[in-house]
Amino acid sequence: MVHARGGVIAAGAAMPPFADLFAGLPVAALVLDDAGCIAHANGAAELLLNQSDRAMRGLSLEQIVSLPPGYAEQRDGRAFVSYDCELQLGRGGRLRVDFHDTPAAHGSAWRIVMLYGVRGSHAASHAAGARAAIGAAAMLGHEIKNPLSGIRGAAQLLAGEVDDRAVLTDLIVGEVDRIAALIDRMQDFTDDRPRALQPQNIYPVLAHAVQLASAGFARGITIEERFDPSLPPVRIDRDAFVQVMVNLLKNAAEALEAVEHPRIVLGTAFRHGLSHGVGNGERRAVPIELTVTDNGPGAPADIAGHLFEPFVSGKREGRGFGLPMVEKLVGEMGGLVRYAREGYPLMTVFRIHLPRA
Repeated sequence: MVHARGGVIAAGAAMPPFADLFAGLPVAALVLDDAGCIAHANGAAELLLNQSDRAMRGLSLEQIVSLPPGYAEQRDGRAFVSYDCELQLGRGGRLRVDFHDTPAAHGSAWRIVMLYGVRGSHAASHAAGARAAIGAAAMLGHEIKNPLSGIRGAAQLLAGEVDDRAVLTDLIVGEVDRIAALIDRMQDFTDDRPRALQPQNIYPVLAHAVQLASAGFARGITIEERFDPSLPPVRIDRDAFVQVMVNLLKNAAEALEAVEHPRIVLGTAFRHGLSHGVGNGERRAVPIELTVTDNGPGAPADIAGHLFEPFVSGKREGRGFGLPMVEKLVGEMGGLVRYAREGYPLMTVFRIHLPRA
């Protein structure tokens, strides 16, 4: 069968409904009616804006996200594009996107708005690579030079006459072990062995992570639970998921050290329609949502957009391994993780979306 415009459709193949084509778009898209209100939002828009299609319908675009400069002055029937603009979400938090607005059809008052996240742009990727390389060089220079200095000093003393050689040999062994441990942590990023994913009831796993936190680094901090009791089983690697949750809870606890009334909220929810691209035009549904929220100050503004890059850390003694490892493990389980500052007063939120079993 030949399409009217020259495209070829395989014999017997049915054209997917346009609603399915729109829902499967890998870019966040909103359809605005002739009154400027949202009529439809696809899955990518739901994920980016953290609201469901049903919740956004009938609201004006400005109620969901702030408008880029010059948008209000656009001429009817003309497209509007604003690259690399920072927009304020109606529910709190910010997005940096390329904003595209175009008429849905010639002469129509309906419009389509598309939001392209700029984090994955070609220029941003090069900048991220440069930051990672610089951070790696600085971290390795600091972390390896210090123990090597101690080893050299101990060796010099051993070359002379000393009474207690055992103390110096212990020092050498300890410092060499510290270098080896550092290299082992870096090599974790190259471990591409497949995860043993199994259907799991998420709540016993979360309870275990909370128990570990409350018995150690989060002792004395209130950890509230806001759970959806009807959450279906999730497909995860149990050990990897515990590592992810302990890491996020530890980050939250460390961010609350100077907070007068420290508070962590652990939440779960089922988000219908959320999915993300997995390459080759395919998408994966990730409706299981887990959130780790704290009332700390959040990441410094200059690194907030780079928290999942190796060697980027806002902590004085940070190594920049934790959050990149979280992103790696969540990705290996078929999900994704995001950072945001949301709500009033502002709270720090790490949000994980995973496939159901």
